[in-house]
Amino acid sequence: MDSYYRHHVFFCLNQREKGAERPSCANCGSQEMQEYAKKRVKELGLAGAGKVRVNKAGCLDRCEEGPVVVVYPEGTWYTYVDKNDIDEIVESHLRDGQVVERLRI
Repeated sequence: MDSYYRHHVFFCLNQREKGAERPSCANCGSQEMQEYAKKRVKELGLAGAGKVRVNKAGCLDRCEEGPVVVVYPEGTWYTYVDKNDIDEIVESHLRDGQVVERLRI
């Protein structure tokens, strides 16, 4: 059976209180980056059935490497710092099919 989406992208948006034992992706701006990625995917005409879906997720349990995003069906994990990193993931991986090795975890 084929996947409904060519790429299904999950951004960890887990929020912990500052000072918690483990870090939290939400404290690193993951909400803003998820919204930005979703916008970029739409702008590039990549959104929709058979294409790309960008979703929010709870804790993906890679807290020390965060903020994190995972792309399925490949199961490619990335970290990112800013919108330039998100652009590179969207354009290189989601549009062109090339894993962004410098951001891969």
